[in-house]
Amino acid sequence: MRKTLRITGYTLLSLFCVIILFLIGYLIKLSVEFYRIEDEINLTTEIENNQTANLEVGKEYTIVTMNIGFGAYTKDFSFFMDCGIMLDGTKVSGKNSTAASREVVLTNTNGAINIVSSFTPDFAFFQEVDIESTRSYKINQLAMIQERFSNYASSFALNFHSSYLLYPPHDPIGAVKGGIATFSKYQIAESIRYQLPIDESFPIKFFDLDRCIIITRIPVSGERKLVLINVHLSAYDKGGIYRQLQLEKLNAILDKERAEGNYVIVGGDFNHDIADSLNAFKTEQFVPEWVYVFDKDKLATGYHFATSKEAPTCRSTDIPYQKDVNYTVVIDGFIISDNIEEISVENVVALNGEEISFVYSDHNAVVLKFKLK
Repeated sequence: MRKTLRITGYTLLSLFCVIILFLIGYLIKLSVEFYRIEDEINLTTEIENNQTANLEVGKEYTIVTMNIGFGAYTKDFSFFMDCGIMLDGTKVSGKNSTAASREVVLTNTNGAINIVSSFTPDFAFFQEVDIESTRSYKINQLAMIQERFSNYASSFALNFHSSYLLYPPHDPIGAVKGGIATFSKYQIAESIRYQLPIDESFPIKFFDLDRCIIITRIPVSGERKLVLINVHLSAYDKGGIYRQLQLEKLNAILDKERAEGNYVIVGGDFNHDIADSLNAFKTEQFVPEWVYVFDKDKLATGYHFATSKEAPTCRSTDIPYQKDVNYTVVIDGFIISDNIEEISVENVVALNGEEISFVYSDHNAVVLKFKLK
């Protein structure tokens, strides 16, 4: 009996040591392979299919933005990093980190592309576009978008790249390579990726995105340019420290562009309430911790928000989606300079009479029609 216990004890100890050595080796591998993308990378030489046309003052143009959620977010999808509280006090948390299947990714990606392309936009912003990731079955979503928008120039910047992540244990994220993309029917004279301030603490740095913006410059008849800024700001930032630093950097860029007399449009996923929509929509949940309000008084001088709160643009992902149950808010939209005329803004929840709200992503597309003054 004593001998059996001794053997069992040695076996368990050996197994424990193997697990510890594996974890140490894994952390060393992550640390060795980890790097942050440098700031201010010129993407101009990497622009795909650049166009030749220039913009005109006084003509109507359309821009659409959509976070496609790497093709994973069906209505049944809940995200493992999201937690919330129902109005009856029940605590809830998401479960998934990867798409349910390859077919789901293809369906959702094509669905999102169909929504954006249906408006025949002059410009389009996409966020959470994977090009080779375990979580999206290594489907190149950027190539899918480029194929559909074959007569557009495009610029892409990485904002999430990682070695194989074993977290969460029940549904590992795996290796990720994804980012944000800007599409233009008009010539892109310059495209630059700027890094945004992010949390570098351990172990958060391995799981958080390399938050960034893409600035693309589109020539306008005359000397000025239309400056398009595609953004995807931080969502999981306790205390809002890095959100504030990101907004400060964005404002500094806006001040500089205004001083140069350019037209400016910032669009994308701000991960802030940008339309006074904190309690605008029916829900059975309390406002989640990740929802911050963008203080409009802190926006750079000479700019204003171009948003709508007729419908939400983002849903909570701590539970699968049910209309009027999940918390919803407007965090997607645009900031425009005062030398741009806002004609209309629409948060897209229906298309050709069909309800499409949160069918292909946890975000809805936003469409802005505008003129350069």
